[in-house]
Amino acid sequence: MLRKTVFAALIGLALPAHAFDLNSMSADEKEAFGKAVREYLVENPETIFEAVEVFRQREAEAEAAADINLVAANADAIFNDGFSYVGGNPEGDITVVEFMDYRCGYCKRAHTAVEELIKADGNIRFIVKEFPVLGEASEMASAFAVAVKQLHGDAAYKATHDTLLTFNGDINEKTLRRLATILGHDDQAILDQMNQGSVMKEIAETRLLAARLQINGTPTFVFDDELVRGAVSLDTMTSLVAAKRQD
Repeated sequence: MLRKTVFAALIGLALPAHAFDLNSMSADEKEAFGKAVREYLVENPETIFEAVEVFRQREAEAEAAADINLVAANADAIFNDGFSYVGGNPEGDITVVEFMDYRCGYCKRAHTAVEELIKADGNIRFIVKEFPVLGEASEMASAFAVAVKQLHGDAAYKATHDTLLTFNGDINEKTLRRLATILGHDDQAILDQMNQGSVMKEIAETRLLAARLQINGTPTFVFDDELVRGAVSLDTMTSLVAAKRQD
């Protein structure tokens, strides 16, 4: 794989697309060309690393451009699906969306950074996408949070969301009943709501959206038009928001 990458980098970066065609070369020409390339690389090995770095940078730029197109094509479902929690400043000039799983360690660590960003900035519209990807316990946690939102509204959902992201125990029916009671809700009513089609529908629609966006892990963020895959630091988030305001 590395040899293919190096060759693609050297050939793709050194010459324009129309410059030559290996298939049009004779056997002798190919042999001479290969020998010349090898001799040059032996004398200038640093060229390999330089070429590969530029090649990878171009690949990253192409992926970023593709992600921007994906966000644009799915903007309504990302930013205005009608059911996802919207917090922070609902009228903010920058929208940050997070696809998250309550059992994801990276999501738990990112939670503090997200909260600090929203509080310090004051002008960020924040949307949560329930995207359980780590098994049955994750699905139960998301269904619990959505059920609370449907029965008791956004403020109750936010308290539940924060509690689940800072909770480090096992997620099961007993745990969720206890959490419901602690949060001041009827535990049986919440568990009954979890089995309603409206709860499953929200989670299913978010899964379909994630598939269209080619998201397969958490956390994944959207900063306005930009997909950011994986956890990022508070400093990085702050820089991304500042860059979006300059666009």
